[in-house]
Amino acid sequence: MTLKNKILIGHGIPYLLMGLVVIWAVVNLLSLGKATDGILSENYRSILAAENMVDALERQDSGILILHLGNAVSGIAQFRKNEAVFLQWLARAKDNITILGEDELVRSIEADYAVYRSHFSKLTDLQSFSETVDTVAGYQTTTYPLFSKVRNACIDLRDLNEKTMYAASLKASQVAKKAIWSTVGVAAVTLFIALAFSILLAQRIIQPIRHFVNASRRISKGDYAVKIPVGTHDELGHLAEEFNSMATQVDQYHKMNIDQIIAEKNKGEAILSSIEDGLVVFDVTLGVTGINPAARRLADFGFSEKKPLLCADIFHDPIICDLVRKVVETGISPVTSDEQRVLTIEQDGKARQYLCTVTAIRGKDRSLSGAILLLRDVTRLKEVERLKSEFVMAASHELRTPLTSLGMSVDLLLEHAVQGLAKKDIDLLQAAHEEVHRMKALVNDLLDLSRIEAGRIDLEFECVPVSILFDHAEAVFKNQTDMKEVSLTSELAGGMPMVRADANKITWVLSNLISNALRYVSKGGHIGLSAYRIGPHVHLSVQDDGPGIPPEYQSKIFQKFVQVKGQETGGTGLGLAICKEIVRAHGGAIWMESSAGQGSTFIFTLPVA
Repeated sequence: MTLKNKILIGHGIPYLLMGLVVIWAVVNLLSLGKATDGILSENYRSILAAENMVDALERQDSGILILHLGNAVSGIAQFRKNEAVFLQWLARAKDNITILGEDELVRSIEADYAVYRSHFSKLTDLQSFSETVDTVAGYQTTTYPLFSKVRNACIDLRDLNEKTMYAASLKASQVAKKAIWSTVGVAAVTLFIALAFSILLAQRIIQPIRHFVNASRRISKGDYAVKIPVGTHDELGHLAEEFNSMATQVDQYHKMNIDQIIAEKNKGEAILSSIEDGLVVFDVTLGVTGINPAARRLADFGFSEKKPLLCADIFHDPIICDLVRKVVETGISPVTSDEQRVLTIEQDGKARQYLCTVTAIRGKDRSLSGAILLLRDVTRLKEVERLKSEFVMAASHELRTPLTSLGMSVDLLLEHAVQGLAKKDIDLLQAAHEEVHRMKALVNDLLDLSRIEAGRIDLEFECVPVSILFDHAEAVFKNQTDMKEVSLTSELAGGMPMVRADANKITWVLSNLISNALRYVSKGGHIGLSAYRIGPHVHLSVQDDGPGIPPEYQSKIFQKFVQVKGQETGGTGLGLAICKEIVRAHGGAIWMESSAGQGSTFIFTLPVA
């Protein structure tokens, strides 16, 4: 017999005995329920009706007293209101006549109450109430005896049903005692039988399990050569065979160099602990599965913290958790700017900046198992960048005055002293004139960029139609496009909303992008302006059919002083950096799409007004 069948039989017999006890208890409960229903149906409703009739009758009597005291309107109203209540409960009493003598009492109440109502009608039918009764003494002699008779009959009805209910209650109590003792007796017998059978069956099953316990204890002490005797052919016997096989394999694994594996694990943990940057490991549900000491200090968690943590428990900035979520969902790190990956965290009352990098974790079958978040402290770098920007701004500001003086001097020489100079000297002056103007343009661009980065540029936001921005840009470059024979067109999607922007600054962005496109577009080329709405932003783009931007420059094209090698056109390399800062100041983003030999498209967003 299999272990399953043994257990089924062991449980089946007690369940069968329990079923017999339940059936016997149900039979007794049904008997008790019938007795209780009899009490409720035969007596309780009549008692309730009698109580309510007494209450309504007393309120009617109070109305007659009010009538005798001179307030006829209030007394009549109270009598009539409770008259309907009395009749209602009288009807219920007539419908629930179940015991001997109850019918005579109900008929008596009905007859006496009719006399009582007739007496009240005589009182109220008189044109002048004082003609019949002018004192309370009249109430005592004429009305009160009728009231007392009806009230006593209602009380007799209540007492009759209460006595009957008490007798039924005694009968139900006897039935309940009988049910209790009989149920206890049957349950005791069945419990004894089930207990004896369970002890016998448990002894048969527990013996092989004791062999497993002893064998497990020996294995835990290092004795992997233990064997369990296979004495049955049921599931426990099969389990003993598998246990013996497992013990053999564990013995083989134990002979391997486990110490070396543990040493490698400790070495890896030591390396992670020595990393000064914060490191957090997430699973696919964004739960934290590992965190090094640097990250614990950063998140202000104790080293003994053991409770399950989620990404939101550590980082309150939703941008970081969104980055981790995207990596977990797609397995690819999203392409975002360094500024968007910088997290500011308060530590010891000071704000520190951390650069976040998220990398996917894959298993043997290349399936995604989680993500690693690296937090690199860039506070010092940010401070150096700020100091550098301030230095550049100050230096640019200081250079403007000597450059202006130098430019004026060169211009005066070209204007007044050129007649007495040789051609070689004139060429030198002309070259100096061009370089000075180039230096002034570079200084102005540096100063503008530094102001924008420092947030010192004033923006005058207003609701601006995109068509006006495009029309102004086309008008500025009309002569240049005609001279180079380049077509400049614009295209707007239907129902284009206005944008919230500084018209002058956005026009400067468009002009810079169009100017860059003109430098690289060949004769007969095309530059296209377009705008379309996506969600709460309007996307504006400048597309050209020039040579495009090589892939190695696309990730850094918006950085300062970056120019494509072999395509320098005399610019300062600051135009796109300024465009980026202006668009960011408007709450938008700017990026580019390009393929070598197929032109470039620069796209930036502005919020809808």
